[in-house]
Order: sequence, then structure tokens, then C-alpha cells
Amino acid sequence: MTRPSNRRKFLAQSAALTAGVGYWTSAAAVSRGQDSALTGLSAACIGVGGKGSSDTSHIAEQGVNIVGLCDVDRKTLDKKAREFPDAAKFDDFREMLDQLGDKVDIVTCSTPDHTHAAACVRAMRMGKHVYCQKPMTWSIREARLMRETAAETGVVTQMGNQGTSEDGLREAVEVIQSGGIGDVTEVHIWSNRPIWPQGAGRPAGEDPVPDSLNWDAWIGPAPMRPFVEGAYHSFKWRGFVDFGTGALGDMACHTTNMPVMALKLWDPVAVTAVQNPGIVNGEQYPANSQIAFEFPEREGLPACKFVWYDGGNLPPDEILQQLPSRFLQKVERQKQNPGQRGTSGAVVVGSKGIVFSENDYGAKYSLLPSDDYADYKLPEQKLPRIPYKSGTDERHKWEFVQTCKGEYAPGTMSNFGYAGRLTETILVGNLALRAGEGKRIEWDAENLVSTNVPEVNEFVGREYREGWEIEEPAATAG
Repeated sequence: MTRPSNRRKFLAQSAALTAGVGYWTSAAAVSRGQDSALTGLSAACIGVGGKGSSDTSHIAEQGVNIVGLCDVDRKTLDKKAREFPDAAKFDDFREMLDQLGDKVDIVTCSTPDHTHAAACVRAMRMGKHVYCQKPMTWSIREARLMRETAAETGVVTQMGNQGTSEDGLREAVEVIQSGGIGDVTEVHIWSNRPIWPQGAGRPAGEDPVPDSLNWDAWIGPAPMRPFVEGAYHSFKWRGFVDFGTGALGDMACHTTNMPVMALKLWDPVAVTAVQNPGIVNGEQYPANSQIAFEFPEREGLPACKFVWYDGGNLPPDEILQQLPSRFLQKVERQKQNPGQRGTSGAVVVGSKGIVFSENDYGAKYSLLPSDDYADYKLPEQKLPRIPYKSGTDERHKWEFVQTCKGEYAPGTMSNFGYAGRLTETILVGNLALRAGEGKRIEWDAENLVSTNVPEVNEFVGREYREGWEIEEPAATAG
């Protein structure tokens, strides 16, 4: 009878070690998971193709019973059902959640970005623990809504930026926060995305919707548009502003995760698209961009500039030349072959040295110049290390499932409290692509508005198609 109390006490003690970072699951959510732990957990999985297929399998590998599968493509659904023949099948997550109801403890969401909030808010309101792929949401307002809903309902949550669960990322955070590279005033991150079509606009024409595809459910909350074979489903949607979040939304929740966590890069005060070919006909993100975020002094940390590069764009040579020669060779090949898939990297520039990661997840890092750090001793460990040694994805699922069971007191680090702030920060960058090249957007993060470029404010959120509305938390509704 004393177990919940002891667990909450231990969680509070652990959380105190990293007060202010904001990535601990609440003790209430952990203790609520204990009832399910007695009988085993069950899950309903939304989106079971591609990344959703491995998400479903990895959850099952952690001992969770898969009782529901949902995918708008019935060919994909039937394929996954061969792995879980006892699971009920649906092509509309609303129907699945309504019909399975109390049979489900966990909901996973691995759909295109534009349906994340509609599915996850509904699940949280039903008291389900939720694992949602990155980016957490399609819009900035949805990220705030998801964060508020998670706080209100107290369920266990996790966003799929799996590098968060890696020892290397947590160690890099400790190095930076301990002052290992001195004061940090700039961060440079570049991505080899997009690897899907961007910069072309809406495809012309209309094709018959295949009998195997629930096109209405695929469109979900977005404005209805004609089906065009091969244009959107199943992967090319990322480049369309109605459905995806472009290269920035796709990868920044991974590549910026480590410096954002280490430097508390929440709530930028301004953002500028330094290189901005613009949204093409209001339909697609540009094929390449460079976006500069500005952060003020915060909690004793100096003001910091963060610059994002995609579509083949790279940081200036004075940054690149500080990197290892083996990596510079890759960069030179990228410059000579711009049509091929390039490099990705993150450079955190401090007054004493830099942290460099060429791993998309921020889990592998180097301290540079290497000679200066030959005898460097790691700081005291303050973040927990997950006692589960397996692949990155599996570690992330272990952390989530064990927290749902109430058997892992530190809780999920990338819960919606943390991931919501990360997603809000990142998606402000897409607002800059709505403005002209070089136009500095001043941002009021508390109220989610630009104070000097009001025309971008309509893109902070959107009206939802009838039948796909999202319920606001009680604290903010009305």
C-alpha cells in the first residue's frame, strides 16, 4: 500500500536534480500506470506503415498487447495485421478509439504531421498514454494544445525523437551545462533533407481514389483536395504545407534536440529566413532554406543565435573548418555533388571549444579542438541513464512503456511538456518561410503571435474540417 507514495517521493527527488529543464513525467501519471502493470498493457496503433510499422512492433516487443490497428491504406493495414492477427482493424482512428474504449491503455500515433493533434488530443482526453512521432504537431498552436492537454490529463506521453533516450545525448547536455565549452552564443545545424519533392506547388489533375484508401480519413483535419496518384500518399506529403512541416519540421526535433535541451532554447524572440525562396504558390515548402533564430538571455545563459540550414545549404567556412578532416572530406564531396544526399551536423560554439555531432540524434558527439580536450574529465552525471541496452528506437519504447507501467521512476524525458516546447520553438521557423527573404519576425512566444508581421499569424494554427475538430483543454477553451 505504500508503493505509490514511495514511487512519487523517488520521482520528486530525481526531478529535483534537473529542476527547470522541464522534461519529467509527473508522479501522478507514473502512479496511474501501476494498475495497468498488474494485468499488462494494451495498445491501439494509428498509422502502421513505414515508421508506424516499427513503432507498433517495438511497442509489442516491450510486452504490450496490440489490440487495435488503424491505417487509412487497407493494404498497409492488412500487411501489419498478419503480424498481429488478433488485433481489430480500422481505417479511421476516431472509430477505433470509440469502439475499443476501455480495452486500450496506450495509443501510438505515426501518421502524417497534420493528423497528430487530432488523434493524440482525443486519446489523451480518453485517459490513454500516448506515444507520438515527431514533429509532435503540424502547427505551433497544436503543440501548445498538446502540451496543455497532457498536463491537464496527467497521462504518460512521449514524442518519437529517440535520441533523447541515448546516453550520448544526455552526456553532451551535461558537458554543455557544466561549462565544458564555456559560454555558448551560437549554434549551427544543417540537414540533408528534404529527400522528398519540395518547391513545385500543387500537382494538377485528379485520379480515382483507390478502393483500398480512405482518402477522407487521410485528409483528416486539413482542407479537402483531389486525390492524385503518387503525389501525397504514402510519403511525398512532407513537402506540402497542408500536411507536413518540411525539412525543418521533419528533422529539427532530432538534430536540434541536444542543444535545445542543454541551452534551454525555448521561446525565440525573433526569426529570419536568411535564404528564403518562399512557399511555392501557397502549397509547398521551398527546396532549400536558411533560418536564423534569436534567443535572449535566459536563466543566466547569454543570448544565443541558432541557424538552421537545409536543402544543401551549409554553415560558413569558418565554422566548418573547425570540424575533423574526415568529416570535411564528406562536406567537400557534398559541395561537388549537390544533387546527391549530403551531410547533417550540429555545432554548438562555446567560448572555450565546441561540441560537434554528425549524428542526427545528437547521440554521438566530439569535443573540439580535440587536443584541448585530451585530458577532459566528464562532469558529474545528473541525468538518468536508461538501464536497457538495445537499439535507439527500442530504448525509447522501453522508457515509455516502463513509465506507463509505473516501473521507471525518472519517467519519459521527451514527454509532451518538453517535446511541446521543442516543437513550438522549431515550427516558428516555418513562419519565416511565409514572409519575405530577410524579413525579421518578432515573436511573442507567450501569446503565439508575431508582433511586427501580423500577416503570418494566420499560420500559427488553422480551422479544422468539419468532423475533425480538436477539443481545447478546459483551462483555455472558450
